[in-house]
Amino acid sequence: MSGISPSAAALYSRVEKVIPAIEWPAFTDDIEAILRLKRERNAVILAHNYQTPEIFHCVADIVGDSLALARKAMDVEADVIVLAGVHFMAETAKLLNPGKTVLIPDMGAGCSLADSITPEDVRLMRQRYPGVPIVTYVNTSAAVKAESDICCTSGNAKAVVESLGVPRVIMLPDEYLAQNIAAQTDVEIIAWKGHCEVHERFTPEDIRELRAAHPGVTVLAHPECPPEVVAVADFAGSTAAMSDYVGREKPARVVLMTECSMSDNVAVDHPDVEFIRPCNLCPHMKRITLANIRSALEEMRHPVAIEYDLSDRARLAVERMLAV
Repeated sequence: MSGISPSAAALYSRVEKVIPAIEWPAFTDDIEAILRLKRERNAVILAHNYQTPEIFHCVADIVGDSLALARKAMDVEADVIVLAGVHFMAETAKLLNPGKTVLIPDMGAGCSLADSITPEDVRLMRQRYPGVPIVTYVNTSAAVKAESDICCTSGNAKAVVESLGVPRVIMLPDEYLAQNIAAQTDVEIIAWKGHCEVHERFTPEDIRELRAAHPGVTVLAHPECPPEVVAVADFAGSTAAMSDYVGREKPARVVLMTECSMSDNVAVDHPDVEFIRPCNLCPHMKRITLANIRSALEEMRHPVAIEYDLSDRARLAVERMLAV
């Protein structure tokens, strides 16, 4: 790799199994600029598991699923947080760090789940089911969180639901996550009809075809997948739980029924595991690039702001979740 600095070459050694050498030179200028700008701005980058490897492994300081990012955001000592993920994640980081500048590189990085429900919808659910607590998935806007009693992630949803000590809860907005959690608990769960546009496309037939084409493959599914998909998978869990499963069980061959980049990011740490990659891309996650992370730090854009009358109520719902 002539012409590439030693620091860039060292970073490439980490991701060489998932990024072709011919592509790497296109990333190096942005990577080196981002590393410099982080020092100058006293900034950190939080990256979700669905970010591409050159972001996840080369410029991010904190990585993980939405629960891990929410928890670790509270311990950040930097002045600036860049959220390499979608908008609701940046809002959550701002809720937990109201005194810090939180930037999202692309304001168009949204979420089909977050778009599936409004604060007005939540208020109508309260009217329809008076006294029933509302558990809201973190994949929602701050305005929706503000109308909720407590938040949850795919990794802690069952614990959150059962922590309330009630026979029935409303769980918003992911219908499939609600149904999958309902199968694990005696608590009655009233669901909303929101879906993740990545996970709703997986089918049991996909899994049957994968098993036929790749004998012995271990199938891990995200709980945002339809229940009939989860039912025929070998394991279902959050992105963090899937990553932990690969590290713990060391399957010879595995498929992750979730967003494409997850497999690449887990594969970096487990070169001895063969990853089969069915590819459902999240168009919102893929709006985040090295180039716009660099621009965010250069121009301090786009700062996340949450209306004052919403922030305290939304923060309380997140903090209740983190206390479970």
